[in-house]
Amino acid sequence: MLIYDLDFPTLADTLKEWNEPVYRAKQIWQGLYQHLYASPEQFTNLSKPLREKLTERFSFSAFEVHTCRDSSDGYTQKTLFQLPDKRLIETVLMRYGDPADDHENSHQRVRNTLCISTQAGCAMGCVFCATGQIGFQRHLSSGEICAQVLYYARRLKAENETVTNVVLMGMGEPFHNYENTLAAIDRLNDSNGFNFGARRFTISTVGLAPQIKRFADEQRQVNLAISLHEVEDDKRLAIMPITKKYKIDEVLSACKYYIDKTHRRVTFEWALIYGVNDTPEIAKKLAQRLKGLMCHVNAIPLNPTTGYQGKATDRQRANQFKETLEQAGVPCTIRMRRGIDIQAGCGQLAGSVLAE
Repeated sequence: MLIYDLDFPTLADTLKEWNEPVYRAKQIWQGLYQHLYASPEQFTNLSKPLREKLTERFSFSAFEVHTCRDSSDGYTQKTLFQLPDKRLIETVLMRYGDPADDHENSHQRVRNTLCISTQAGCAMGCVFCATGQIGFQRHLSSGEICAQVLYYARRLKAENETVTNVVLMGMGEPFHNYENTLAAIDRLNDSNGFNFGARRFTISTVGLAPQIKRFADEQRQVNLAISLHEVEDDKRLAIMPITKKYKIDEVLSACKYYIDKTHRRVTFEWALIYGVNDTPEIAKKLAQRLKGLMCHVNAIPLNPTTGYQGKATDRQRANQFKETLEQAGVPCTIRMRRGIDIQAGCGQLAGSVLAE
């Protein structure tokens, strides 16, 4: 069993069954999530017999590194992990700011955002997404989700850096794997462990309306992003099959419920596809759809994938789309494209698997 799949009460119960003192569970928890130990041998504050028992009963390795690639500009790194069942998942580190800056005697200037996966493959089938093109393979366990963050936390610690943000926008639909996804966030958020602030997480969903409402009812501080990409059901259905089950009106109604319940803003993700959804007319329709919602639109020119022929919008059309939304009172940001040369951009994960 993977040790990262245990929450603290389960770990404490296990140690109790082993007739170990209560404080041992806390030592192990802190070792895993504060000191970032990756093997029982590193727990030098534990007895040798207990370390041996941990080795015998638990796995401390969620995956093996298959390949690791850096973008040409040095700001993005993508790691392809192989799970014990040979499934492959990808995790991306995106650096913002100048890594060459001198951080001595100053607050860390570099923002290190991780884009992590919640599933191997994806069942949603969005036609412009490489993960959707390979189909669903399996859910990741909560421990496998956590382990991606801990892997990069160790890497960054060696550089005197830390993870600053985690976006669950990698392979898979987080709300399709709701229980494990939120359990992983809770584990990483634990103030006695990794202590990663809830507001530094962002969950991105294609719009599973019931799960959005459940998420709202749980009153979490985690950020919510909705992949929308179209304003009319028939056009959205052509690129996002989930629209057959949850129409845009139902998704937006769930978003309104979320906003009313939590008083938190929703981000709408919009992949700008040249000549498809990047015109001022569509921007006006989108603004009308979003009228009255506390929201923000994150637009990004489409990233290329081998299975979809659509092209990215150009800068002029992107800026016009943004200006049209803002004139209608909807704030919009054109996101920076990152890691395109190593297929690490939004919608590109698993592209390397397809190529193989």
